[in-house]
Amino acid sequence: MSFPFVQPYAGLGNSLQTAQAGGAVGIGGWVELARTTLGSDTSTIDVSGLPDKRYYMILSSFNCVGNGNPYVRLNSDTGNNYNQRYSLNGGTEGTFQTDRGRYGWVAGTNSLPYFHVDFASNLSTKEKLLIGNTVHQNTAGAANAPNRGEGVWKHSQTSNPITSVNHHDQSGTNFASGSECVVLGWDPADEHTSNFWEELASVDLSGGVSDTLDSGTISAKKYLWVQFYVKSVTGVTRPTLRLNSDTGSNYSNRESLNGGTDATNTSMDRAYITSTDIPVGTGYLGNMFIINNSANEKLIIQNGTYGNTAGAGTAPLRVESVAKWTNTSNQTTSIQIINDRASADFNTISCMKVWGSD
Repeated sequence: MSFPFVQPYAGLGNSLQTAQAGGAVGIGGWVELARTTLGSDTSTIDVSGLPDKRYYMILSSFNCVGNGNPYVRLNSDTGNNYNQRYSLNGGTEGTFQTDRGRYGWVAGTNSLPYFHVDFASNLSTKEKLLIGNTVHQNTAGAANAPNRGEGVWKHSQTSNPITSVNHHDQSGTNFASGSECVVLGWDPADEHTSNFWEELASVDLSGGVSDTLDSGTISAKKYLWVQFYVKSVTGVTRPTLRLNSDTGSNYSNRESLNGGTDATNTSMDRAYITSTDIPVGTGYLGNMFIINNSANEKLIIQNGTYGNTAGAGTAPLRVESVAKWTNTSNQTTSIQIINDRASADFNTISCMKVWGSD
């Protein structure tokens, strides 16, 4: 099973051509361009001096000192050159044009951790388009479901590439020590071997049907990227998530099906990837990011789709979810995708890949 979301060895064709021409071999992929990690409470998180890459992936993990209102700017532009469309906890979409890009939360608990994953298209002569997902811890503990945000936004300047990402707080509140932003870049012409994402596990059920896809023990990394595909043998399946095989009531999640009203599950022995049964013969494709600091609750963003009834006459279904695992003593060192419907197993083409990085 190949995954469309990531090419850890992108640029391999260029590398082979270089090798055939007698040059050095380089393998492209997502490379870390720059990061800023705060050593003390600071008013901004600025990542600057970014080289011009065609695409960026932005990983942001932070919390405010007090209940702030965090946003982001590009290239330190404070003009009204942004426009965005966003939804918080599956609520009515909002739009606004102002001097800042998305991220703001108004839940009254902004002093608690956030995790964002954003992708940016960075052609210098075009408006910069970004798409992102957010998970916000909310009050600690599995009895409290995390908050989620989703949005798209654009920076309307068309003369320069993105050279800096600038987190700031609209209320003037500082970001807490340890807050971090990492900017990755990818370009079709890249040839390097310093890939940010390291493959930690690649497992499948080719040995036989099962209710569980298990990564086995993986290296403890701060950032995890998980992609998986599961399909039933007979009967419906429902994929769920456990970390470190923890079966205690230490999970909560929030999810939306097809853009509908959010549902929440709290104090669970697993996190629902989706609360909806996956019909027999239909596969589920999931894409998941995890922030994996040992001392914090583990925050999870997951987007997925499944085919619904076969044929072009029926649209696929989409799932958007966030979750948290409330362990604050250990990092995630194994990942389990578990079918919690007794009537069926995952079939032999089901598979999972895990990448990680510090």
